[in-house]
Amino acid sequence: MSFIKKHIEQEKLNRRNFLFASAAGLGSFAAAGMFGPGMARAAITDPTIAWSYRNRTNPYWNEIVSGGEAFVQSLGMSKDALTHLINEGSSEKALADVKALLARTNGQLALAIDTNDAPNCRPVVEAVAEAGGYVSTIWNKTDDLHPWDFGDNYVSHMTWSDEKPAEETARILLEAMGGKGGVVHLGGIASNNPAIERLQGLRNALVDYPDVELLAAEPADWDTQKANQVMSGFLTRFGDEITGVHCANDTIAYGVIEALRAEGIEDMPIVSYDGNPQAVQLVAERKILATVFTNPHWGGGITASLAYHAATGAFKPSEEPNEHREFYGPTIMVTPEDAAEFKASYLDSVPSYDWADFWGPTNGQIQYK
Repeated sequence: MSFIKKHIEQEKLNRRNFLFASAAGLGSFAAAGMFGPGMARAAITDPTIAWSYRNRTNPYWNEIVSGGEAFVQSLGMSKDALTHLINEGSSEKALADVKALLARTNGQLALAIDTNDAPNCRPVVEAVAEAGGYVSTIWNKTDDLHPWDFGDNYVSHMTWSDEKPAEETARILLEAMGGKGGVVHLGGIASNNPAIERLQGLRNALVDYPDVELLAAEPADWDTQKANQVMSGFLTRFGDEITGVHCANDTIAYGVIEALRAEGIEDMPIVSYDGNPQAVQLVAERKILATVFTNPHWGGGITASLAYHAATGAFKPSEEPNEHREFYGPTIMVTPEDAAEFKASYLDSVPSYDWADFWGPTNGQIQYK
């Protein structure tokens, strides 16, 4: 478990070293904004390619950005050609960084971004569209915001249909608990779409398990250190009433496992999400019952590719059907029985992807309730 402790320490170090970026240089942004939403400029010959994300200490986001770098390298560039906008989970910083980069590039930007929370997606998209840049988003946006309302500039949005896979992992967990006892849920950032869907997946499964009580559900902000603190608090409050743990992602599970180990608990049923390499190894060792792989390497590369190819005029997003503008990414359930095969196929050597096959592995148009 040494990698878990290392992960927690790295997050602590990351916080100490983190300084909010200045929003200086926004003065020229107004000039770049003359295009207006939906009024795309002529094709951009050499757009700046950027990824805006939380940080690389999180294994999931490291894979996302590695995919972005692989796409940039497929263009014959060094991976260093990818511009990194690291927001550390701050929506305000994410927006300020995007505006500053639009000003520096005069809007000649192909941006891939997770806006950190759903409400922040609109101001980011509006800023990019007004400057004449191109943006593809993943995970977080509000249901009333759609790429086709911004012509070509808002290229695409990809999320993952989390509710059903989260329900499937929950059923694995509840069965392992013998269909009785108490379960706790540690979630992501409360306003994040995947955090909401993954908790709902657990609630859906619980309907069929009346002898299992949901003792508590609290956000852990996708963070190992916070998850460790939340789980420690749960153990103090509920003690041996807890017989299973539902984690919204793998990095949360690492904090949970460390909190359990501190209390001498080694056999608690746990499920998680993301399919990070360390989590897959824990699944193979049956220390986690299941995780769900969302292929972040492909997601990171294809999101950057979509923004870039739209910016250079290789295709016009406005001429594509809606299912090519808003779509679900791929998911794979990983259990102890198939963890070794999965690891060999997806983690030990990363598959080669055709970055111009924009929608090949996708799972259909996003559906709203």
